[in-house]
Amino acid sequence: MILAHLPQVRLIARRIHERLPESVSLEDLVSTGIVGLISAIDHFDPSHNVKLKTYAEYKIRGAILDSLRGLDWAPRQQRKKSKLIEAAIVAIEQKVHRAPTEEEIAKHLGLTMDEYREWLVDVRGLNIGRLESGPSDEESRDVLKYVSDSEDNLPSNIIERSELERLLAKAIERMPYVERTILSLYFHEELTLREIAKVVKLHESRVSQLKSQAILRLRGFVEKKWPQRKSR
Repeated sequence: MILAHLPQVRLIARRIHERLPESVSLEDLVSTGIVGLISAIDHFDPSHNVKLKTYAEYKIRGAILDSLRGLDWAPRQQRKKSKLIEAAIVAIEQKVHRAPTEEEIAKHLGLTMDEYREWLVDVRGLNIGRLESGPSDEESRDVLKYVSDSEDNLPSNIIERSELERLLAKAIERMPYVERTILSLYFHEELTLREIAKVVKLHESRVSQLKSQAILRLRGFVEKKWPQRKSR
């Protein structure tokens, strides 16, 4: 079973790795993902009517992301840029009551368009697998915590996940068409950035920028609407 699902581990590891600095080893991610796969196989219960592939995906991705969170590989300045972009998007949305354009975001930050797009390239690695930390790291909420595994049928988990999906759907509807398309092709169709670039007829680097911007829009919207946990 492990050998049969190794391609799934490598696919997930590659998709996460392409958003990380070159210093992060792909093979290390694969090794960590295999540990997650083994855990999924050990704990898999077919009576829950969930496919092993689906269950394993969350375990594999979760194991890889947990290992990355412990590395603290992202420079503080990189995280600061991400939070400033997110805060700018939220502030402009509250003012104009629609999704802000790139030009509006850049102007709010006091940046030229080229400088703003360089920021989007810088922060792309922070958007791995979750809606990252909000204005306060103590109040950050990891979306993966709301994706159920062996407790998938608990009513509380079902309701919580349903509400989160509703909020995400609402946020995506407000996005510019090209950003919605990129998110759909990347997360739903599981295309690579290079493949998406061919579909939307944009350069791969531009697709990467727009994907980063789209994820920051989602983060800002969900953090504004999703109740925050008080720090203990």
